[in-house]
Amino acid sequence: MMSVCLSCTDEIVNTLGEGTFGKVVQCIDHHRGGSRIALKIIKNVEKYKEAARLEINVLEKIREKDPENKYLCVQMFDWFDYHGHMCISFELLALSTFDFMKENNYLPYSLSQVRHMAYQICIAVRFLHDNKLTHTDLKPENILFVNSDFSTSYNAEKKREERVVKDTAVRVVDFGSATFDHEHHSTIVSTRHYRAPEVILELGWSQPCDIWSIGCILFEYYLGFTLFQTHDNREHLAMMERIQGPIPSRMIRKTRKQKYFYRGRLDWDENSSAGRYVRENCKPLRVSLTDIPPISLHSLLVPFFLFFSSQDLHSLGY
Repeated sequence: MMSVCLSCTDEIVNTLGEGTFGKVVQCIDHHRGGSRIALKIIKNVEKYKEAARLEINVLEKIREKDPENKYLCVQMFDWFDYHGHMCISFELLALSTFDFMKENNYLPYSLSQVRHMAYQICIAVRFLHDNKLTHTDLKPENILFVNSDFSTSYNAEKKREERVVKDTAVRVVDFGSATFDHEHHSTIVSTRHYRAPEVILELGWSQPCDIWSIGCILFEYYLGFTLFQTHDNREHLAMMERIQGPIPSRMIRKTRKQKYFYRGRLDWDENSSAGRYVRENCKPLRVSLTDIPPISLHSLLVPFFLFFSSQDLHSLGY
C-alpha cells in the first residue's frame, strides 16, 4: 500500500484491520521521530463518533491513572479530528492472541504461556476495576501480543509446522464498551462466548462479569477451542450446567427470564439433537482438568487469588 499523508505528522503505511466503526492503520509518526504507531480512524457517522468519544474518555482516564503504562492496558498517545473522522493514535502492537492461535491451526498455548498471559490480564483488569471500570468485552481478540515473533518446529506425528510465540507479553485493548460504575449499564454486554450467566439471565452485572470472561479466555488458550460455542441463550445455559453444574437456585429465583426454566430447573431436553450436541462437545470441568498436575493448576489460578477478591471470584463458580 502506498504511503498516504494523513496529517503533517502521520503517514499511513498499511491497514491493520477493519470493522463497522472504521479501520485501524499502521502509521509512521514523524512527530515521534518516525516511530510506528497504530491509528484508529472512525467513520464520519455520528453514532460511531459518539462511541469514539466515550472510548477516548476511558482511555484518557487510564492514561491519567497510569502515566507510566505499568498496568498493561494499551496506551493512547493522542486523538484528533481529521475532516470529520475522529482519529485515535495508540502504541503499535502485534497479533492478537486469537489471530496467532488461528494462524497456528488453533494449537493451544503451553501451560507456562497461559500462566504468564493470565498474570498480565489479571493485572490490567484489576487496575480497571480499582478505577471503577468494567471492560465488558474481554476476549482473545482483545488481548494483543506486544511482539508476535515466533519460532517453528516440525510435528512429525501431525506432519505440520507448529509455531511457538517467543514472548508472551500482552496488552488489553478495545475500551469501546468499557463502562464506569456510575454510568448506565446496558442490559446485554460481552461477546456471546465470553458472556457471564448473570448477563444472560439479565440479573444486572458489574466487575465480576470480566472475571468470568477471563476464565473463558484462559481455557480457550489451554484447550485451543472456544469453551461455549453457541449462539443461543438456552443452549448456552445448558453448556454452563454441563461444564460447571446446575445453575444456582438463587439465580433462577431472581431472573426475569423464567422461560428458560421449569419447576426451578433449566428447561432443557438432553435427548434432543441440541442436547446430544452439548453432551458430546462439553466436558465437565473436572474432566477437562484431569491432565493438569495439581501444582500446575494451582499456579495457573494464583493470579486470580492475587488480584481479585473472593466476592469477585464467586462468579467463576456461579
